[in-house]
Amino acid sequence: MKIISKTNKKVLARAVERAKERGVILPTFAQQKDPRKIPAKIQKKLKKVGLQDINPLNLFRINWFNDPKTGGFNDGNFIEFPSELTGVSARLVGLMGRYFPTGAHKVGAAYGCLVPRLVSGNFDPTEQKAVWPSTGNYCRGGAYDCALLGCPAIAILPEGMSKERFEWLKSIHTDEIIATPGTESNVKEIYDMCWELRRERGNKIVIFNQFEEFGNSIWHYNTTGWAIESIYQNHFKTARSKLSGYVSATGSAGTIAAGDYLRTQHPDLRVVACEAAQCPTLYQCGFGAHRIEGIGDKHIPWVHNVRNTDAVSAVDDEQVMQLLRLFNEESGKAYLAKQGLKAAEIAKLDAVGISGMCNMVSAIKTAKYYDMDGRDVIFFPLTDSMDLYESRIAEMREEEGLFTTEHAARVFGQYLEGCNPDTYRELSYFDRKQLHNFKYFTWVEQQGKTSEELRELWDPDFWTKLFDPAQVAQWDKMINQFNAATGLLSKM
Repeated sequence: MKIISKTNKKVLARAVERAKERGVILPTFAQQKDPRKIPAKIQKKLKKVGLQDINPLNLFRINWFNDPKTGGFNDGNFIEFPSELTGVSARLVGLMGRYFPTGAHKVGAAYGCLVPRLVSGNFDPTEQKAVWPSTGNYCRGGAYDCALLGCPAIAILPEGMSKERFEWLKSIHTDEIIATPGTESNVKEIYDMCWELRRERGNKIVIFNQFEEFGNSIWHYNTTGWAIESIYQNHFKTARSKLSGYVSATGSAGTIAAGDYLRTQHPDLRVVACEAAQCPTLYQCGFGAHRIEGIGDKHIPWVHNVRNTDAVSAVDDEQVMQLLRLFNEESGKAYLAKQGLKAAEIAKLDAVGISGMCNMVSAIKTAKYYDMDGRDVIFFPLTDSMDLYESRIAEMREEEGLFTTEHAARVFGQYLEGCNPDTYRELSYFDRKQLHNFKYFTWVEQQGKTSEELRELWDPDFWTKLFDPAQVAQWDKMINQFNAATGLLSKM
């Protein structure tokens, strides 16, 4: 499956000039996967650039290895959740998205969608607006990339998302911010807005729809999957250990593509998708509204390789929100200390955002469902952190009152000690094909795909070709040619 099939030299020339004007040097996918490959002169300059600065050099920080203390790179940002918290002996590891530019890893998915088109002349940053349909973090990542290029961006997200997201988009002067009706699970309303923009503006816009753009999946396969394998090999592999699970809330289903990569290294790996029990799309072909920000439901994303998914975990959003308070309220942290958590472990818990909490709960369910023990290691992404959800804590304080020690004890007992795989669905071959076919009603009936294209997605060879390293290598060659044309790297 080849994403880029042609080059528009006239548009490419304009893109090169824009990058030259803005001082933009593009990192290759190989450098984002392994930042040790970034040129030393860029690494040196990065140490004087703030992690969240609107600075073109921060494109080189779109990776899982940023060291927030030195400004350089480390061997991975992760948290191992202690058994005193999880109640299981399996080792549960969260991959931290906090130290990406924008504070969330979705900026990587946006890069994976934008840059192949940019360096092939299939997107004109001087004449076209980039449209980023999202349930929150992806549109922030796209707007960030556009801010560096001096390209106008249109961010689309549900009106019910946290106010921190909207404030951030305003702070970087996003050209247009469109708030669609509803909350997290109202994805169709986002698609409807995209169609409206297509009708109104034609080729003046390019829509980078993360739910159908394979650049999203390819970025995570290439970068997130490799990062997990690297961290596992360097920190968790023993003579008896097994990388047994990868858990990811589906959202756009880009992040779960890391499981496709990990399967090539660990054939017995279980790939687990998770979602809100209030909107059990994968779990029951269901619908509803929920509060787990960062994941969108009521449909199966086009880019989700359902055939590679072993199980579905449905998580109560009340469980997630109460654990958010337990991890971040002072009385909650004091209670966790009494349960045996070390101060350093408690201090790291604010790196867990709402969708990350959903992933952690699902990892506990996975360990219990499959009777995993201390030999088993389960990885999952922590997309963002509490930096984006302080307003949610404030809202719960106002609605529910102070979080007391008694409240903390109830939350710990009910939602951690009592966490069981009661809403957990192991997928048979029949189940996977059922969920695959469920894509028809969104993508063929509503979004212009064909039945033949849908059938192609069921063929494992489609995904093997899509994730062929040769495709990313070709993109990197084009990126290097783009950088050579600007001349910025050679003059640095």
